[in-house]
Amino acid sequence: MPQIPDFIAPTRHTDPADALAQVQRIYQQQIGHLRDAMQRFVAGETPAAPVRAFYPFVRVHTTTVARADSKLAYGFVEGPGRYETTLTRPDLFSDYYLEQFRLLRRSHGVELEVGTSAHPIPIHFSFAEHDHIDGTLGPERRMLMRDLFDLPDLAAMDDGIANGTHQHHPGEALPLSLFTAPRVDYSLHRLRHYTGTAPEWFQNFVLFTNYQFYIDEFVRLGHAEMARPDSEYIAFIEPGNVVTRRVGLAPEAGDALGAPPPRLPQMPAYHLVRADHSGTTMVNIGVGPANAKTITDHIAVLRPHAWLMLGHCAGLRNSQQLGDYVLAHAYVREDHVLDEDLPLWVPIPALAEIQVALEQAVADVTQMGRDELKRIMRTGTVASTDNRNWELLPDNLPQRRFSQSRAVALDMESATISANGFRFRVPYGTLLCVSDKPLHGEIKLPGMANHFYRERVDQHLRIGMRAIEILRQGGVQRLHSRKLRSFAEVAFQ
Repeated sequence: MPQIPDFIAPTRHTDPADALAQVQRIYQQQIGHLRDAMQRFVAGETPAAPVRAFYPFVRVHTTTVARADSKLAYGFVEGPGRYETTLTRPDLFSDYYLEQFRLLRRSHGVELEVGTSAHPIPIHFSFAEHDHIDGTLGPERRMLMRDLFDLPDLAAMDDGIANGTHQHHPGEALPLSLFTAPRVDYSLHRLRHYTGTAPEWFQNFVLFTNYQFYIDEFVRLGHAEMARPDSEYIAFIEPGNVVTRRVGLAPEAGDALGAPPPRLPQMPAYHLVRADHSGTTMVNIGVGPANAKTITDHIAVLRPHAWLMLGHCAGLRNSQQLGDYVLAHAYVREDHVLDEDLPLWVPIPALAEIQVALEQAVADVTQMGRDELKRIMRTGTVASTDNRNWELLPDNLPQRRFSQSRAVALDMESATISANGFRFRVPYGTLLCVSDKPLHGEIKLPGMANHFYRERVDQHLRIGMRAIEILRQGGVQRLHSRKLRSFAEVAFQ
C-alpha cells in the first residue's frame, strides 16, 4: 500500500475565505508529506512502499440555469450539473482563487465543496522554489525514485479544455477551470526555466518584445522607478530573481537569494512590480513563432489581465516610413505552430478595449492630433510567418497572398501571441514599428538599424507602458471580453 497522508474528508463552505483556507490546509499537508519523504530519500533512506500525495479540489453542484445578473464574462457555470477542478499553489493563487470562489457563490448561491482529489502530485512539482535536491542523486537512486514517487503524467496536462475539444464522459464532473493543477504546475516550472525568474514575480500585464533594445530600455526605466521614493512600483526583478526594492523600502525575506545568472535564459523576463500585482512584466521572446507559443502557453496559467506585443515588423506598403507604427486589427496566420490547437478557420478578433488603449497611448506619448496620427500609425492586418526568408521564395507567392489579405505589415510572432491569447481567454493586442520595407528595397543595414532603434525604442516602450496604465485605470473586469468565451465555458476567469 502506498504511503499517503491522513485523509481529510471533504467539507462544504458558504464563506469563500473558509473554502480557500481548507484548500491551503490540504495542499500544505500533501506537499509536506512529499517533501519530507523526498528529503529522507535524498539522505539515503528508502521508503518501504511508494509515497503518494494528492491535489486538493473544489466542487460545486447546481440544479438550475439561473445565475446572478452580471456583466462579467466569467464567474458562473453554464447549467445544472457537477463541476470541479483540481487546485495547486494556493499561496501563489490565493487572490485569484478567492475571487473565483466569491463569484461562484454570488452567481449560484451554492456551497463550495473542498476535498482531496484522486490526482497525484508529481514529485517534481513538490519542490520549493530553491530546492534542487534531485540533482544530488546518482543514476541508481534516480531510477529508484521513479518507482517510489509519482512522475508528471502528460495525459493529465493536455489543453483539451482550453481548445474546446475536451470530451465529457458520463458520470464525470464538468470542468471549472481551463487548466488542471498538474498543467498549472508544469507551466510554473517551465516559466522558471525559460525566463529565469520565479512565477511569483509575474505581473498581471505582460509586454512581449522580439528585440533586446526594448529590454535595455525597460531595465533603465525599472531602475529609474526604484530611485523614486514616490513611485507606484515597489520592486524591480531581473533574471536570477535579482530584486531591487524601491528606495526607502527594506529588503524582504528571500531577496538575498537572487543572483545574476552566468548567462541569460532563453526568454528572459523582467518585472516592474506593484503591490497588487498589476504592474508590468516584459519578456524578450526572441525570434520566431515557436518561442511566442511556448512562452504564452505557460504564462497563460497565471491568468494575466492582458498581454501586448511590442516589436518590429516589415512594412508592406510603399506609403509607410521607417519608424511608423502598425496597430493590428486582424492577422494572417502562417506561423503553423498553433494549427493543431486552433484551426485556421477560427478568426482572431480585435478587442475594442485594447485597440482604444493602444491608439490613445500613441496619441498621449507622441502628443499628436488625430490627423497627425494617421500619418505615423496605420491600423490594418498583420501577417505572421515562420519563414524569416519569405522574400526569397520563388514566384512571389507569399507577396501575392499578403496583398490579397490586405496586410500592411509582416512579422514572425504577433499572430501567434494574439491567437494564443484568444485560445486561453487572455486579452491581447499588437503595436508594431516598421523597421524595414523589403518589398520596396529598404532592408536593414547595420548602421541604419542602430540609428532606427535609438530613435524609436524609447518612444515605443513608453507607448506600451501608457497603454497598460489606461487599461488598468479603465478597470480590469472590462478586459475579459465575452468575445473570448465559448458556448459551454468554464467558470474560472
